[in-house]
Amino acid sequence: MAQESSIMELDQIITSHQCALSWIPRSHPTYTAYIHLLATSRFERYELSEQKEDLDKSIVHYTEAIFLPPSWGFYLNMVQVFFQLVPHEVITASLVQALAIQVELEVDGMGDIEEMVMLCQELLTCHSSENDPTDAFTAFFSAILCKFDQRKQVEPLDGVIQCFRDALKIFPPGSHDVLHGLAFSLSIRFFKNYSNSDYDEAMTLLESLIASSPLRDDDRQFQIQFLAIAADLASIRAIIYPNPEYLEEAISRCRTLLGSSSLDNELRHRVTDNMASLARKRFDNFGLTEALQEARSYTSEMVSLASSSSTHGTSEEQFDSVDAVRAAYPMKVVEEKIQNIRKLISKTPPRSSERNVYLRRLADWYTTKFSRTDDITDLEEVIKCRRVLLASTDTSYPSGFQSALDLGNDLYAAFECSNMMEYLDESITVHRGVLKMKSAQPVYLSVIQQLVQSLHKRFKLLDCEQDLDEMIELISMGVNDKFAKVSHRFALSCAWASLARITSQPSVSVAYEKAMSLMQSSLVSAPTLQIQHARLVAMRGLCENMPLGYASYQIEMGQFTQAIETLERGRALLWSEMRGLRNSMDQLSQFNSPLATKLAAINQDLESLTMSVTPSGTIGISDAGSQVDDGMDPFGRLVVKQRKLLEERDMLVSQIQELPGFGDFLKTPSFQTIRYAASHGPVIIINHNEWRSDILILFQDTPPSIILTTNDFYQRANKLRDRLVVARKEGLNSERYGRALRSVLKGLYKLVGRPVIDRLCALGVPEQSRIWWCPTSVFCSLPLHAMGPIPSNDGVKRYFSDLYIPSYTPTLSALIESRKPNPKMSYQPSLLLVANPDESLPGAFGEMAVIQSLNMRLPVATLSEKNATPAGVVEGLRHHGFAHFVCHGKLETGKPFDASFKLFDDERLTLLDIVRSQLPAAEFAFLAACHTAELTDDSIADEALHLTAAVQYCGFRSVVGTMWEMADIDGSEIAENFYKSMFSRNGEGVPYHLRSARALRDTTRKMRRKKGMTLERWVNFVHYVA
Repeated sequence: MAQESSIMELDQIITSHQCALSWIPRSHPTYTAYIHLLATSRFERYELSEQKEDLDKSIVHYTEAIFLPPSWGFYLNMVQVFFQLVPHEVITASLVQALAIQVELEVDGMGDIEEMVMLCQELLTCHSSENDPTDAFTAFFSAILCKFDQRKQVEPLDGVIQCFRDALKIFPPGSHDVLHGLAFSLSIRFFKNYSNSDYDEAMTLLESLIASSPLRDDDRQFQIQFLAIAADLASIRAIIYPNPEYLEEAISRCRTLLGSSSLDNELRHRVTDNMASLARKRFDNFGLTEALQEARSYTSEMVSLASSSSTHGTSEEQFDSVDAVRAAYPMKVVEEKIQNIRKLISKTPPRSSERNVYLRRLADWYTTKFSRTDDITDLEEVIKCRRVLLASTDTSYPSGFQSALDLGNDLYAAFECSNMMEYLDESITVHRGVLKMKSAQPVYLSVIQQLVQSLHKRFKLLDCEQDLDEMIELISMGVNDKFAKVSHRFALSCAWASLARITSQPSVSVAYEKAMSLMQSSLVSAPTLQIQHARLVAMRGLCENMPLGYASYQIEMGQFTQAIETLERGRALLWSEMRGLRNSMDQLSQFNSPLATKLAAINQDLESLTMSVTPSGTIGISDAGSQVDDGMDPFGRLVVKQRKLLEERDMLVSQIQELPGFGDFLKTPSFQTIRYAASHGPVIIINHNEWRSDILILFQDTPPSIILTTNDFYQRANKLRDRLVVARKEGLNSERYGRALRSVLKGLYKLVGRPVIDRLCALGVPEQSRIWWCPTSVFCSLPLHAMGPIPSNDGVKRYFSDLYIPSYTPTLSALIESRKPNPKMSYQPSLLLVANPDESLPGAFGEMAVIQSLNMRLPVATLSEKNATPAGVVEGLRHHGFAHFVCHGKLETGKPFDASFKLFDDERLTLLDIVRSQLPAAEFAFLAACHTAELTDDSIADEALHLTAAVQYCGFRSVVGTMWEMADIDGSEIAENFYKSMFSRNGEGVPYHLRSARALRDTTRKMRRKKGMTLERWVNFVHYVA
């Protein structure tokens, strides 16, 4: 009753003002004041009546008052003076507040942000100490928040940002609403344009607000609010961009926020939801088991929050958007939710933001129902909701693409469910539309992947060439998407190459080149060797086959030198990456010493970081007291540090490559460089690929020679490898393994040995020449050096190593590196004997005695028993040119960097320990232990991650290793014969590391003549590199 009375009183006042205005002209001095009073009265009436008509009229009158110039007369009575004392800026501020309410009511037309920008700028222009525009700017900021919540564009956004910037120059320091408004507006522009400069400025402002917020319990919510905005902003950037350091920042900010006890249920739910997504993304990026456990933990917490929401008086609606929460409800509740939301929709006006919220919820619940029923009528209800949402959505809004994306995905699901072409056609049309939306840029790749899948389905059904052309065009666009993960772009580029090759498209080489580049880039973003290897294994089908496929295509095109370059680029990626960090700076130091020093320091830091053990991905007790209070766990700090070092290194390398004569610095070596791998003899490269397989023989001074293979070469090679691996499981001493090995060696001779020997003879390569094998794929596990027996007229069994002196090399670059002169190498080297004899190695003592007897020829130092520790061995290797290991070798399935030598008290010298060391004067190593040249199960063959390759990488020019278990009884005799040959006078004048291959060949020939010698015992030993 009191409200009705107030409205009646206001109606009388309004009538009085209208009457007064009707009697005086617009030029009268009091006209502006009356208009302002009328506007104010209308606004007061709106606050009581909540009738839109009152608000509209209030805004009209405020607007009229602003545009009326003040008119002063010479004869003003007191009433006129009173009216003239209503300042112009008061009217302006009132209009801003009225317009803000109009925005809140979702009224189109005059309630526009653009008008408010003009009014606020006017307030800033005429600002005085008597009139504070704070309330107007608070209303202005409120209107921007409302626009954003309504999923509508805030325009003109640049004008809004400039307005807040201008306000900061006038408002006193620490004006929260202005700082908050500028930070929020910059955030909106970041969501729209994805500019990191906007992100950085917004985050700087938020940090200032957080630091200046009171810490009293009653005011703690201000700080929580700013922390929440910062966490949301960081989370969105981590979703938009694939940069791992952005992900780590988002995780740290969300964890910091969740650590607060002041979060209400709604905010805790939102941040927990973010953390579940971020932890899952961390697992996808790095394979951290801890991250997957953390994601599951946060998902469980969200379900718990949802179940307790009614107890705490919190609405359940906030939890409905989470799939895991909806999945926890029984079917009866799901159907009740659907009916309740339908009732709410019927009561809301069309195209309103409230109705759209209900439609999204309804679509979500129908999706949950469909996941249980597989009833297409449920999916059709989802599609109906999506269509209505799309029709009423501003797709230029930052997430405005989502409705279209969801509709396209649901239409494709409907096609999968029904096989109805109209669903597939509409899905394709909708997804094409998404690719035209600028707001959808961060999800372009996922849309392209789905669209390509849809077009491929349709192409198989209708055989339409246009669909095929569109697929190629889409894929080529997707591989260049800066918002997509490099690994996803790499997979897409491989698909592009295969599709283009199958269909004889002209873009085959472009696609392969892109794939080669992205394969290497995908490794760089992983911070440690272990994660890099895990990433390769996760992509193993592509990483193993794509480079070989590209080389096969180049061979098909007659581009033999380019094929050899491709094979070099595509193998031993981890060794190549690490070798790049140890690149010599001598030449650069002579030209620009400061640059060389700086790059060497960065390389050293990167190497230490890359070769570190992957740290924890959780915050532990020890981290709580860390000097670095950034909220990051040890793994997060590692990622951020690595990214910073990589950025600095890339800038330095670019700077160096601009120097005269350094254009090729750290670039992939050209054929003109890698051909020098054949300076001491031909290198035989086997490209084993499903497209086609070939054998290439590399010479230093003549073009490569190609040996064409039979059509069944690829399958026959696979069968040989499989036969050997299966038989080995029954034990090396089993009769079946002996038969399998004989069969494999015979098959290898027919497949590879005979055509290679024929070609070497035809090319004039004399017998007893050095040759190097550089195999790929399954040939990395096959004993090419022992192929045979070779048919002969005298009935004597001969094998490949009887005709030529064979060695292996992981890469051509490794072979070249092993021959570089080393001024630190001594002409009178000493030998380090590392031994760990035990009951399982009774022959070890005899082998040790043989090695120690070499003291007559060169100094021998022994590390055994308690002196044989990992640290002691690594230190000892630094001071000796030769090394001989007598101990057990161990492999760890799926963990190549944990392959190890077993030392005293069961301590392990791992492959990773060896890789970390740098040996200045290393020349030759004999690894008389099991499995030292054997790949671990689940490792990638072309990466050559075994102990022999690791010892060679850290500095040894030549290494002898074993392909499988070594017979203990052979150790002493092998050592005696090997070193006798190595130090014979026949090799005088030849460096020891170059004598080692012949010494091993001669030793194994003697082993074969020994009575009772089995095949696997002598075939086991292999020589690597120089």
